[in-house]
Amino acid sequence: MNERKFRRKKEDFICARCGVAVTGDGYTNHCPACLFSRHVDVFPGDRAASCGGLMEPVSSRMKNGEERILHRCVVCGHERENRVDDGDDRNVLLRMARDAADRLSKR
Repeated sequence: MNERKFRRKKEDFICARCGVAVTGDGYTNHCPACLFSRHVDVFPGDRAASCGGLMEPVSSRMKNGEERILHRCVVCGHERENRVDDGDDRNVLLRMARDAADRLSKR
C-alpha cells in the first residue's frame, strides 16, 4: 500500500482552541470558527504524527485559483497548507491576512 496516499476518514471533533463542535466531511482539517488545526498527520489523513500540537493559521494565499491557509504547529514548528472551506469564518480569514500584512510592514 502507498503510505503517501490521502486517506479520507470522516471525523467529528471538538476544536482544541475554541471548543466549537465540528462535523467532519472526510476533508475537514481545521475549525471553521477559529481556523486552528491539530498536528496529527505526517501525510494528510494518516493520523501518524505524534506531536498533537495546535496548528495556528498564520497566513493565507491563492494557489492555482484556490484560497489556502498556512498552518504552523505551535509545538514543533511544522508547517502545512490547507484549503479554505466554504464554511470558514471570512472575518477570521480577513483578520489573519491583515495581521500578517501588519507583521510584514513592521520589518
